[in-house]
Amino acid sequence: MDLTRLGPWANLPVFAETLPGIEAALNAEPRPWLPARDRVFAALEACPPEATRVIILGQDPYPTPGHAHGLAFSVEPGVRPLPKSLANIFREMTDDLGACPPNGDLRFWARQGVLLLNTVLTVPAGDANGHTKLGWQHLTGQVLDLLARDAQPRVYLLWGKPAQKAAAAIAAPPNLKLEAPHPSPLSAYRGFFGARPFSRANNWLQTQGLATINWTDPTAS
Repeated sequence: MDLTRLGPWANLPVFAETLPGIEAALNAEPRPWLPARDRVFAALEACPPEATRVIILGQDPYPTPGHAHGLAFSVEPGVRPLPKSLANIFREMTDDLGACPPNGDLRFWARQGVLLLNTVLTVPAGDANGHTKLGWQHLTGQVLDLLARDAQPRVYLLWGKPAQKAAAAIAAPPNLKLEAPHPSPLSAYRGFFGARPFSRANNWLQTQGLATINWTDPTAS
């Protein structure tokens, strides 16, 4: 896998210590897997550490071919209907902000400093959580550790137990940790709906003297 576009992320020890084993497992995988090989690190490529202001942790990529493109919860712009978790995110955003993006492509969030990182970066087509034992969690942990070591406070939107566990060591304050159930249909009604994460994140960014995130309009980013 090409690490040349990762900038400072490429210095994480995981790429020398763990990635070779993951690549060997992927090369031996008899099933097609997602996302495309050149999109596996798309979230890190799009959002270098010094630009990261908000972190959203997902679980693993969408297992439906044509959906996953390397950023947690995001899909290609032509995908209809939206994955159910993303549809619930947009429903909550509409309640929170009065609008949502016109499609499921969230790359415009990344351009503003929102790191959309899955805790597992690949998935066999049609088999959700099928690559959870490959070791990708080491990458997530080192990304969070790197962000925690500098003095810049950030927003962490942690939806569901895996994301909350992964970021358990992140200090709040100085960071803002907004924890809620996962937006999947199985748990969204247990507290994701009504959590207002988008306005709360922007209100906090304002208190830090930082620019807010345009969550809804890709043409304005």
